[in-house]
Amino acid sequence: MAKRPVSSLADSNGPAREPNNRTPAAVAGAPTLRTLIEHAYAQLRDDIVEGRLRPGQKLRVEHLREHYGVSAGTLREALTRLVSDALVVAEAQRGFRVAPIALDDLQDLTRLRLHIEIDALRQSIRHGDDAWRNRLAADFDALSALEQPLQPAHAPLWEALNARFHETLVSGVPSPWTLKVLRQLSQHGERYRRYAIGLVDSGRQVHVEHQQIFEAAMAGQEARAALALEAHIRATPDLLQHHYRDGFGDMPGDAPGGG
Repeated sequence: MAKRPVSSLADSNGPAREPNNRTPAAVAGAPTLRTLIEHAYAQLRDDIVEGRLRPGQKLRVEHLREHYGVSAGTLREALTRLVSDALVVAEAQRGFRVAPIALDDLQDLTRLRLHIEIDALRQSIRHGDDAWRNRLAADFDALSALEQPLQPAHAPLWEALNARFHETLVSGVPSPWTLKVLRQLSQHGERYRRYAIGLVDSGRQVHVEHQQIFEAAMAGQEARAALALEAHIRATPDLLQHHYRDGFGDMPGDAPGGG
């Protein structure tokens, strides 16, 4: 996937600016501090996930606050939230860095996600009603329209639709905590999925994978759906392992040749 330098990230209208609280107009119509933190958080998160802020990159507050058009305090609040998301690392007395990525980390995420999501899918198929099946069909149709074929330029919208499809798949399970944990694991895997989407001629057919899961779930075929889901979740780490460790170079964020 093509990367843009951080200096080119501002939109045509410029970034949202910190309100000047000394003026009546600012008090009446300017965005609130909470809104500015949310805006900076969302922009930073997108830039990390999409690789414009690279794994391990030093996040210099003075430079970034000019780019994002917010105060240093607002930017630090946004960065602190990203630390909680494990997308940014806070270094004692040294500021912030983009969290590194590594295939070992992805394998660990994958093992945990498989353990939880497959069981949740099985329970969802057992407990799912007509309303669940209708939601699943609608989400599958929306996802299908965007991934035949999937283009890197469509990655942000696809990611949202993919997350919704997977959440609906397991939404029949009567466990809010299961859904929360799976959502967090999926978000952590998003950075790796963006690298996988950007690979040329990977040979992967993501739509076919989703279709197999969908059809088995709709038919109530619990074991078949579980096997299809496992193969689907394993495909991203397997693809990246092959691409980055079998003579194609090192994954961004990895130590050269290591891991």
